[in-house]
Amino acid sequence: MSRTGTTVEIRDLIYLSEEGAPPRRLDVHRPAADRPAGPSVLLWHGIGPDEKDVLAPLAREIASHGLPVLIPDWRSDAPDGGRSHLMASLRYVRDHAVEFGGDGERVVLAGWSAGAGAAIGLALRPAATEGVRVIAAVGVAGRYDLPARSTGTAPLTDLDSTEAGAGAGAVPVTLVHGAADSVLSSSHSRDFGAALRTKGWPVTSRELASDHAGVIMTEYDPARGLCVPSTSEHALRAGRETAAAIVSAARTA
Repeated sequence: MSRTGTTVEIRDLIYLSEEGAPPRRLDVHRPAADRPAGPSVLLWHGIGPDEKDVLAPLAREIASHGLPVLIPDWRSDAPDGGRSHLMASLRYVRDHAVEFGGDGERVVLAGWSAGAGAAIGLALRPAATEGVRVIAAVGVAGRYDLPARSTGTAPLTDLDSTEAGAGAGAVPVTLVHGAADSVLSSSHSRDFGAALRTKGWPVTSRELASDHAGVIMTEYDPARGLCVPSTSEHALRAGRETAAAIVSAARTA
């Protein structure tokens, strides 16, 4: 356990043990001060296998606003595309969030890049959450016309299903994207947001002055082949705005 300012970090908790495979682990970022239990945030990284560390800057920012954040490693190269890892982490939040000052009955599901599609996919198919109550979903720099790692179907396709019909019980969706994203164009979020609104879905959209990595307070390091914490002003500003969007989704759901 380590303490950074107003937050505490707990690293490498085992959330899934698989026979013949290394255990899957997650990190928790939580407020340092005790406070009444609020919603818990489950935050999924992108397509790079086991990259929970990439989301640490964003998780710390969210936790500084009073919400516990859990970031699991998951592997997109698993035989099922990572679905079993994602779903196991969701069950872990339900069963263990109270240990970190959160509420396992009120879960905000958020993800970045490929994790965004996974999070939004479950928002559109609440029966697939295996009984976990997702109160809001946030997609950050995502694409929604490809099969979600959590469901195997594209969120855009699911919008036309009866199960995904909007109504009083629809999970509120927030879409965040960088206007300068050259990896996944912000048009993906704009188009998907428009499709949600056409269906009467509760949706909030935010387009930020940053790029694919900057919206999570990072920058891409080609030497390491992954995103690392950034000190660039646009990334720090955009990361704070992304965190604020997730906090707002939690508090207004």
